[in-house]
Amino acid sequence: MLNYKSIDIFTNEEARYQSQPVSDAVIEFVQNLKIAARCHVTKGTDGCYENGEVVTRRLEILSFNMPVRIYIILPEAEVERVLPTITEMITDGIVAIHDLKVVSHRARNSFFPRQVRVRDAMTRDPKSVSSASFLDEAAQLLLSSIFTGLPVVDESAKPIGMITQGDLIKRGGMPIRLGFLAESDPKEQDSILTALGRKQAADVMTRPVITIEEDCRLIEAVDLMLKKGTKRLPVVDKAGRLTGILSRLDVFKTVMKEAPDWNTFRAQQVRVENLRYVKDVLRRDLQTVSPETAVWEVIRTIDSNDIQRVAVIDDKKKLLGIISDWDLLRFFKRDQNGVWGLIKKSFFFIHTNTCDDELRECLSGITAATAMNTDLVTVREDALLEEAIGIMTEKALKRLPVVDEQGRFAGMISRDSLLRTGFAGEA
Repeated sequence: MLNYKSIDIFTNEEARYQSQPVSDAVIEFVQNLKIAARCHVTKGTDGCYENGEVVTRRLEILSFNMPVRIYIILPEAEVERVLPTITEMITDGIVAIHDLKVVSHRARNSFFPRQVRVRDAMTRDPKSVSSASFLDEAAQLLLSSIFTGLPVVDESAKPIGMITQGDLIKRGGMPIRLGFLAESDPKEQDSILTALGRKQAADVMTRPVITIEEDCRLIEAVDLMLKKGTKRLPVVDKAGRLTGILSRLDVFKTVMKEAPDWNTFRAQQVRVENLRYVKDVLRRDLQTVSPETAVWEVIRTIDSNDIQRVAVIDDKKKLLGIISDWDLLRFFKRDQNGVWGLIKKSFFFIHTNTCDDELRECLSGITAATAMNTDLVTVREDALLEEAIGIMTEKALKRLPVVDEQGRFAGMISRDSLLRTGFAGEA
């Protein structure tokens, strides 16, 4: 048997707390606590009050200010977090508390609460360009944005296309990714932007554009993102005008805002169904290197790896560091300008699968141990998916290394895999 309490509130339709109907305010308060509590509200059909007032639906003139009952059931350990505030909120009514012996408490994990709409999660007032805008303007806007995609709108602010980092590279001729462009020296950056300025947005944008209305449910937007394979969706109002952008990061932020602490629930003997773990989304087919691996071999490995990361492990498979193309860029830019130029030519510029003799000679003697990033953020494979999402959201990470309980490298998870697994339980 589980020790629970019930809080029973008897009030009426006209009761208010901070200008809200008191029942709405109580529900919002309990929901925001993210505790193992349920709250039910029922409205009476007849009743009377201490002041002599009688209400009944049988007579139209008296069918106002109907009685309202708010019933909260929660673990005994949570009462002190709830009762003082509830007592303060009820300025017209009665608050009672009862002991309950609960046989079982079961709940179901839900990634995307049904009440959440796209407008609740989206980033509002996004930057945009017109079809006549030149690509240097688009690139500069993306350089100052957290997104790697930019809506193209017509004169009525209706989206007609999207310009992504991939569009700038494949059709615009941008030679390096935006992150690398931001790190380039000013002369080189100006040269690349000048070259981009010869083309307009209409020349490279992806069309037709896939949009979502702001009043749609968030789960519908996630379904659309997964079906169309897009990382972001322009959000429009009922007239089709751009009002926001919904990215995977926006979705994850909303998941974390709505999700309770399931570990606390389980500690209180609440049986939670549909929990998912990092091991359920873990990608294990990733290549690894030893600390002694020559860095030119690391470059070749990363270039052939769609996840663009390589784990550095010791002979016991313990994770020592991670190397990405970004780590290589920062390492060589800082220490060797000559090598920096070669790196850009043979690796960071689009798709090369070989390491030429000039580059190999310059990199001679440099190993993975020298280039790897040891300031690691990891997650355990037995952690809940929500924990991984919390880490990736807080750190704005696109990928997260996973280790077992001994610290051995187990694989990596991505935003896409997290979104797909979370959605699978909702479909």
